[in-house]
Amino acid sequence: MDLKNFNVLLESIAEEKGLAPERILEAIEQSIAAAYKKEYGNRGQNIAASLNMKTGGVDFTLSRLVVDESMIYSEEELEEMKDKEEDRREEEDEEEKKVRFSEERHIMIDEAKKIKKTIKVGEELVEKLETKEDYGRIAAQTAKQVILQKIKEAERESVLDEFSSKEGELVSGVVQRVEGRVVFIDLGKTLGIMPKEEQVPGEFYRVGQRLRLYVVKVEDGPRGPSILLSRVYPKFISKLFELEVPEIDAETIEIKGITREAGSRSKIAVASMSDGVDPVGSMVGQRGTRVSAVINELGGEKIDIVEWAEDPETYVANSLSPAKVLQVEIKDKSTAVAMVQEDQLSLAIGREGQNVRLAAKLTGWKIDIVTPEGKEVSIEEVEPEEEKESTDKE
Repeated sequence: MDLKNFNVLLESIAEEKGLAPERILEAIEQSIAAAYKKEYGNRGQNIAASLNMKTGGVDFTLSRLVVDESMIYSEEELEEMKDKEEDRREEEDEEEKKVRFSEERHIMIDEAKKIKKTIKVGEELVEKLETKEDYGRIAAQTAKQVILQKIKEAERESVLDEFSSKEGELVSGVVQRVEGRVVFIDLGKTLGIMPKEEQVPGEFYRVGQRLRLYVVKVEDGPRGPSILLSRVYPKFISKLFELEVPEIDAETIEIKGITREAGSRSKIAVASMSDGVDPVGSMVGQRGTRVSAVINELGGEKIDIVEWAEDPETYVANSLSPAKVLQVEIKDKSTAVAMVQEDQLSLAIGREGQNVRLAAKLTGWKIDIVTPEGKEVSIEEVEPEEEKESTDKE
């Protein structure tokens, strides 16, 4: 073997596939072993090939498990297993599973000791096989299929490992195609999927458009890794702010809560972890540059940034921003009553009750709005019709 050209080819394939050269070498060795087994071996044998990178030669070995009588099924047990296939499963879980003895995969301890005196039961006996250089067409075709399969498996594992570590993080991708209500995103090594429910209402996606997305979940499916992407997930906003606000990474500011009606409005509660740091001001940025960058990424979605407070009265009052709240009274464990001036009532409620609804979700309190004159509005009165219907069905 021409080792110089082989190494160049190995590195070239590894770079093209985005894999370590060792993984490609492993796939090549497995394909050579498959060809050897097809041409010269027997079915069931565990044959391995090892490329010698110093000489260019290939070494072949046969591995067999060393067993004794207690580890294999007797003929009587095998007969019983045919009739009681299901009942035997619980018995197998007791200590060690027994095996069906095969000369290709197993060797009795007495025979193994004749080959290697120090071998023990349960160990693998590795024997060197005669090196062969001539292979037929079928064996060569087998080797080709194995190497393609192994490289594909290695690529799949590489993608799964890479994106599993990105679960809960932001990624950047390009819209590859739109099929019905599903958007397929090119993430470089693989495709991500953004179903309709993870898309922002009112957003339109075109082929070639670059987007930032939140990785919701990564799963290994039968057709390869499945990567679920979202632009409506509440944490999508917090991750965008992490890119714009260094104080979050420095842990001088903490995002305490987010609630969102994607494409329309979001509320974020932030707290300062360090004296002298204004959490709201830090999130907004000088002349609103930081929050504007996030709003632009979200296509103009409104964002209310409020200061979190441990005291529920203060927290509820802050959550109703931009409305100015006169006072908040906690009625019981689940209800808070916020008093506002008459001219602040519509602002506190928001369009179709959105402001008070988001404030309630953010704080966890059911919020009723009242005025000094006695006018009262409950959150149920401003709940959108579609949300009422879904609540009634639940």
